[in-house]
Amino acid sequence: MTGPADLPTLPGTPFAGLLDDARALQGRTVALRRAVHRRPEQGLHLPQTQAAIREALDGLPLEITEGKATTSLTAVLRGGRPGPAVLLRGDMDALPLTEETGLDFASEDPESMHACGHDTHVAMLASAARLLADRRDRLAGSVVFMFQPGEEGHHGARFMIHEGVLDAAGPRVERAFGVHILANARSGLLQLRPGPLMASADSFTVRVTGKGGHGSAPQHTIDPVPAAAAMVGALHTMITRRVSVFDPAVLSVTRIQAGTTSNIIPETAELEGTIRTLSEQTRALVRAELPKVCEQVGAAYGCRVVADVEPGYPVTVNDDRVAAEVLRLGAAVLGPGNVELLADPLMGAEDFSYVLQRVPGAYAFLGACPPGVDPAEAAANHSNRVVFDEDAMPSGVAMLAAFALDALGHGPVRDGLPSSR
Repeated sequence: MTGPADLPTLPGTPFAGLLDDARALQGRTVALRRAVHRRPEQGLHLPQTQAAIREALDGLPLEITEGKATTSLTAVLRGGRPGPAVLLRGDMDALPLTEETGLDFASEDPESMHACGHDTHVAMLASAARLLADRRDRLAGSVVFMFQPGEEGHHGARFMIHEGVLDAAGPRVERAFGVHILANARSGLLQLRPGPLMASADSFTVRVTGKGGHGSAPQHTIDPVPAAAAMVGALHTMITRRVSVFDPAVLSVTRIQAGTTSNIIPETAELEGTIRTLSEQTRALVRAELPKVCEQVGAAYGCRVVADVEPGYPVTVNDDRVAAEVLRLGAAVLGPGNVELLADPLMGAEDFSYVLQRVPGAYAFLGACPPGVDPAEAAANHSNRVVFDEDAMPSGVAMLAAFALDALGHGPVRDGLPSSR
């Protein structure tokens, strides 16, 4: 039995002591996080990070496989009884930033920084593996731990899927779960929603070609600059007139480049930007319409146009049922006051979307705003001044472990009460 929803989980329930045990591992969690933070690596090849993870997992009853195309690491924990498999994921890579936090464990590489908190993801997943290894006799099935490089634009999840991470335990994983730390939310607060959680992210480049000449005689040229400028407005109008307000899209022109000096009309101009959508239908619409708009505007100015759209990450979509279970699980493990149903998606993107396209699962945010700082004023993820509250990490460790225990050991949680199988 458990008490009312506003009281902590009572001893004897399936998750009793889980958060306390995660807190008891905080020394290990922090040590791994800081070791990875000091030596950040970018992209798909992170040998030092991979080695640090292997060392942290040493001695645990795990079947470990390293990636071939990348320095990914997959670890499988076999439960005490046969059953299905679930997947827990943590990404590993850093960003091209110069850290300015002043932390005593700040990055030793002036060109790299863990500014999105992937160092905490690695540490939380490794400690979750330790918690679950101690409870393997309670698991009817297997847990796949997905330590993934290359999330920051390198499609690392696709490489791991191609190399078999979803089938690493033998049977295809039936559920998947991941946690992303967030500097602009109260420390320890778990946030998620069913359905679209994060946007797709495609990039575009438009090259406008006219005829260059002297700036004093534009009548003898075909100036690509006003054509490019007109495209900016036309693209923004396209979004408001072709895309439903009930299935929104964001298009931002983020770079315009033309010319070399003040008295030359250039031959070419370039636009570059990003497209964010919350459904694959709207994503396809915008990708199809963008070249048409640019070509037609260019034709009106007498310019030739080549518009390319580079596909990025898909929409991150939480399975409705799994998301509801994680919300209830969060209330049982962390307390109802530490779980929040998000009203709206975030327009950032995430390559865990590739996993969620193939496996029912959920992705959640974990607040880690530093103590004494207003979350609205805190330096955000991807800032070179971002700081995460390490005291939030046990909540992430406990939630990752609880997800596997719930799926493989005790059945789904209903309204804070675990049901028996």
